Amino acid sequence: MSEAAGVSRVEVALEGSRSYPILIGDGLLGQPGLLDGFVGPQALVVTNATVAELLLPKLQESLGATRADMVQIGDGERFKTLATYAEVIDQLVARGHNRDTTIVALGGGVVGDVAGFAAATYQRGVGLVQVPTTLLAQVDSAVGGKTAVNHPGGKNLVGAFHQPRAVVADVAVLRTLPRREFAAGLAEVVKYGVIADAEFFAWLEANAAALLAQDAGALRHAVCRACEIKAEVVAADERETGRRAILNFGHTFGHALEAATGYERFLHGEAVAIGMTMAMALSVQLGRAEPGDAERVVALLRTLGLPTQAPDLQAAPLRQAMGMDKKVRDGQLRFIVCDGLGACSVTGDVADSAVAEAIAARVVR
Repeated sequence: MSEAAGVSRVEVALEGSRSYPILIGDGLLGQPGLLDGFVGPQALVVTNATVAELLLPKLQESLGATRADMVQIGDGERFKTLATYAEVIDQLVARGHNRDTTIVALGGGVVGDVAGFAAATYQRGVGLVQVPTTLLAQVDSAVGGKTAVNHPGGKNLVGAFHQPRAVVADVAVLRTLPRREFAAGLAEVVKYGVIADAEFFAWLEANAAALLAQDAGALRHAVCRACEIKAEVVAADERETGRRAILNFGHTFGHALEAATGYERFLHGEAVAIGMTMAMALSVQLGRAEPGDAERVVALLRTLGLPTQAPDLQAAPLRQAMGMDKKVRDGQLRFIVCDGLGACSVTGDVADSAVAEAIAARVVR
């Protein structure tokens, strides 16, 4: 990570000349020249009505002389569909955008995924800049080039890898979030401590109050460290053929929980929080983590205002939903397990009974 004029810069160092920066700071959006070199003379901004009202004028200031069109999509996971993707493509065609255009995603994870998938496929690929406006997107979905939309059969089943030219993470915009949305993003921050950095996990425990108060320094450190960890993992395994799967810690359970509840009961980060407690329960069962590790994860998530138990669901529908998980290989579902705080690994040798027991351990009866 490098620092310059109040901007922290984390480099996602991919092979060849495709590396790109994550720019992190407090009050970046609206700075003239911020996007120079990342967008050309033409751009399409993809956003939603809520974000547009709050932040579009600042983005336009940072776009400078770029001629920017805009398309607004629906707000929420239920709009992350092929139909919404088609709306963006229709606007690109209707407004005469060519291969020199840049799609700018201004919003949270749904906006970033839909805009990214459109950028990956329009005229076989155009430029993309991610301007994530939620904490979850800043530390996770906007970084790494995974783009997708949902299908009735499962989450993120239709998509492509398409790296952005840059990611702009302005922690100042996080102060516009509802408290629940902000807390949901903290789940992904906790994940990075669990899977890769025990010292960072301890820092989160010690600084939970500062994070909840949205202290600028604490937020900036948390976003920087989370992005550093993700950048390291992505650089080593861009297309998730191996180690990158660890970034899905808690997500196998979490995605299944979202699907089983119709994508309406939980925010993504909330489902991941519950999923992490199930993954920790499984890790303890398998002898990979100590009970005290699981207790610390549950305690931190609770302190941060996140749910740590699922509604009274049977294991069978959750296990069925897991069958469409992207980590299934040769018919076998792989799980990311914690090998003690700060370390993790992928395993496929897990009995259904162990999975059911892990789910039951975190279900409200």
